[in-house]
Amino acid sequence: MRKKLVIWGASGHARVVIDIIQLGSTYEIVGMLDDVNSSRAGSEFAGHRIIGGREQLARLRASGVNACILAFGDCFARLQLGEIACQHGFSLARAIHPRAIVAGDATIGGGSVIAAGVVINPVAQIGENVIVNTCASVDHDCVIDDGAHIAPGAHLAARVHVGRGSWVGIGSVVKEGTRIGKATVIGAGSLVLNDIPDDALAYGSPARLVRSPSHG
Repeated sequence: MRKKLVIWGASGHARVVIDIIQLGSTYEIVGMLDDVNSSRAGSEFAGHRIIGGREQLARLRASGVNACILAFGDCFARLQLGEIACQHGFSLARAIHPRAIVAGDATIGGGSVIAAGVVINPVAQIGENVIVNTCASVDHDCVIDDGAHIAPGAHLAARVHVGRGSWVGIGSVVKEGTRIGKATVIGAGSLVLNDIPDDALAYGSPARLVRSPSHG
């Protein structure tokens, strides 16, 4: 018997999540939540009804809906709303595309989305509410902390550590053993050869700090 699932978010990334969920047999989607535009309540998105916003959580849980997944790109909003969902008694569902390759000893936290074409190699640790997006790769012994986003086509070599809520931009390549701090953004197409601190913006080939923590 499939578990009842509500998807929180109703924009582009939610289409990807819906597709992954529907390719599996674990969850039945009962509807969508949209906190951004309350006027969408009662309308349809990608074949599913938008029920309302977070004010619907208690009612959904009481009606037997026991799983939730956050389906939007804002890293820290996923972390914040994931906590709210858990406080209401929901478990955080995982969405792993059947055409992703995930090593048997890799770990994937609740709420995380692993898109089509992704490769996650042995002993990799993927936290909660992480997105590893289309055709990205995470090599052996990497650690991706909660709420991070590895964008489409990004490639992490072995033993890379990506901090909480950080974003590795589309098509970026990260050298083995590199550490990317928390709340940091790596711009699209970057080549990361050295550690990047917390709360920073870096991009280029090789990647250089554009905004450092000391300058806000």
